[in-house]
Amino acid sequence: MATAEFGKAVRRWRDQVSPETAGLAASGQRRAPGLRREELALLAGISVDYITRLEQGRASNPSTQIVEALARALRLSAAERTHLFLLAGLALPDPETVPTYITSSVQRVLDRLTGTPVAVYDASWTLLQANPPYVALMGDPPGPHDNERNGVWRHFLGHGIHAGRTPEAMRQYETSLVSDLRAAAAQYPADQRLRNLITDLRANSPRFAALWESGAVSRREAARKTIDHPRVGTLALDCDVLTVAGSDLRIMIYTAEPGTEDAERLALLTVLGTRTLVG
Repeated sequence: MATAEFGKAVRRWRDQVSPETAGLAASGQRRAPGLRREELALLAGISVDYITRLEQGRASNPSTQIVEALARALRLSAAERTHLFLLAGLALPDPETVPTYITSSVQRVLDRLTGTPVAVYDASWTLLQANPPYVALMGDPPGPHDNERNGVWRHFLGHGIHAGRTPEAMRQYETSLVSDLRAAAAQYPADQRLRNLITDLRANSPRFAALWESGAVSRREAARKTIDHPRVGTLALDCDVLTVAGSDLRIMIYTAEPGTEDAERLALLTVLGTRTLVG
């Protein structure tokens, strides 16, 4: 059960993180140099009201997912993250569950690629964190408990993304998603959330169930995606995924060929998205 000390710690760390450090543009007069509650809520995918209640000691029993999201948004070190879990009365995640901790080196990648859409996913393709250009390109991420936050669930049972693919590319993409989830299930057998996700997909998506039962295996490769964006039109972008050794984090990066209309539209979208984010 979280104590008043948990709320005090969140508030103290929030005051120590500047908007620029968190990848946000500072705007307006600020009474303190740190993040506003609204900004922390945006970064963590948690409501402002819940953060207020946590800081004031009026909310108890935050989940592991909530504490992990706060640790990421506050840029906590490994030791500080451990301390936050202890204050929440929670044990650190089991090493046999899918890792969701974003290391400081990966965090620096997110913070420094300010003009490039970058997101970090875990081994089950659940979105952990996205920088402002990625949000501008793909839209606001769902909350930490929303199924849409998982890319496999979103593709087979949710709204998907507006990315054009040939039938062959679609088959390859779907097979790679199922293959990645199969590998994650084998590597992290103690992860109940992952087991629930697979059960849900097998029960409600005939396409996923067929691929799962077939035992199909495929490796994700670099892809070129055509995204129909409502604000800047169509963008043809390269999508590369880098895997972080030792943590199974996946860094997804979208880029455009320099000097093309796609590059110009992506740059415009980044500016428009940032203005919307901090306005």
